[in-house]
Amino acid sequence: MEVFDISNQVNNSAPIKEQVEELSGEKVKKCYQCGKCTAGCPVAFAMDNPPRQILRLLQVGLIKEALESNSVWICASCQTCYARCPRGVNIPRVMEAVRIMAKNKGIMPEKNIKLFEDLFLKSVENNGRVHEMGLIVMYNLMSMQPFKDVTLAPKLFLDGKISPFPHKVKNPSEIKKLFERVREKEKGGHA
Repeated sequence: MEVFDISNQVNNSAPIKEQVEELSGEKVKKCYQCGKCTAGCPVAFAMDNPPRQILRLLQVGLIKEALESNSVWICASCQTCYARCPRGVNIPRVMEAVRIMAKNKGIMPEKNIKLFEDLFLKSVENNGRVHEMGLIVMYNLMSMQPFKDVTLAPKLFLDGKISPFPHKVKNPSEIKKLFERVREKEKGGHA
């Protein structure tokens, strides 16, 4: 997954469409609605507005609908849409920009998204990668739904998809340094 720098200042007085373009570095008007992105998207079946429609909403100024769409939260940022786009529109960047804008406006489909993000990142910081079982358990406990998806656990465990013990990376100190640099940068320092 490509990570892009969102630390640049966005002109908050500009229309939201321009803010999304500034934040993502992509021009949504380049999309001519061929549908190749949606045809290749592995999670389009679960989206209320697949990638092509998100771009169209932005193009025609239906920003509220784009910001409130569950699709931007479902996007896996797998880059399939970008690879297929004949116009070279990096749709995952646009989706991330819309997510950021929605989050800044307090629009989130799941009330515990921040909790999930925090637990996910803490797991990566502590283990070098996410410990799925630990993440699931902690999220369910802290979101006050301890038995959510509990019936899935035995099959996942028997199939080797989850483990009670976290996997460790070879150099966990390097991961900790990354997190320290990000925290420093978020505080306004230079990393």
